[in-house]
Amino acid sequence: MAITPIPEYAHAGTHAFVPTEWSSELLAQFDPLLVWASPLVVNTDYEGDITAQGDRMVVNGLIRPNVGKYNDVAGMTIEDLKTVEQYVDITEADYVAFYVRNIETVQVAGALAAPATLESIRALAASTDTFVGATIAASASSLPQVNVSGLTTSVAKGEALLEAIFDMMEKLDGSDVPPGRYVVVSPTAKRYLMRAPDVANAAALGEAGATANGVVAHLAGFTLLSTTAMPTGVDILAGHKAFTTYASQFTDFRSQPVEKYRRDQIDALHLYGARVLSFPGGKQPTAPNVAVKDSEGLVKAAVKWTA
Repeated sequence: MAITPIPEYAHAGTHAFVPTEWSSELLAQFDPLLVWASPLVVNTDYEGDITAQGDRMVVNGLIRPNVGKYNDVAGMTIEDLKTVEQYVDITEADYVAFYVRNIETVQVAGALAAPATLESIRALAASTDTFVGATIAASASSLPQVNVSGLTTSVAKGEALLEAIFDMMEKLDGSDVPPGRYVVVSPTAKRYLMRAPDVANAAALGEAGATANGVVAHLAGFTLLSTTAMPTGVDILAGHKAFTTYASQFTDFRSQPVEKYRRDQIDALHLYGARVLSFPGGKQPTAPNVAVKDSEGLVKAAVKWTA
């Protein structure tokens, strides 16, 4: 993006930059760092057009139609489809801004490969994940605390944590939550879960493998992920991405010369918001701007580690 108008102190031919290339490179490094805000945990079905902090998206969620019993005498009662209005507010605005010595010689990939820039991207991802994780946890149903403090071996602790995940599976089964579920655990929970044979050899119950977005393994119908950005008081949280929507937009990619120094400034603004939505047949919000509480599609638990 050329600066228009070019400042009097700048040379018109030396400040050319393509923001879309920088945007693509930033997102290529940003997206794999996400866990809570990854497409494994949230949906982006209602992202829409985000232009500024404070934007609001209106979601009309479906309420499940009633099922009637048919006979040739009474026929059918036709009902109107019912919806519930919910708001997704873009409440967060994070930015990254840094200098490069010369935008002409430091190419897009090179600028983003610099250690300071990579750390900025990691910080943006951590900030986003912390917010989205806290949003999800605030609406999740709570299961009893998992007490592993009296267990003396790592394998026993891992088995106890795995049993808690199976309890969450049963809870979600009882709420008819569809396949494609996730479970996110803290690094400590991951450490012991990896000692449980079924997790260490995930192929016993599902698909083995580890990829980006904090994925550890696939088992028992869950994609198992781990992150340091766990909400306070939560060590394990399971759910389905249909219950949480996330909207994100990197905007205002800019490059401009700095008046006092022989440098260029690059900056961008990340706008985002998240919300736990109602599910057809499930709990409904009390008001459009109030998130669903005790969602049947999200369950959480704390772990007692020491006596």
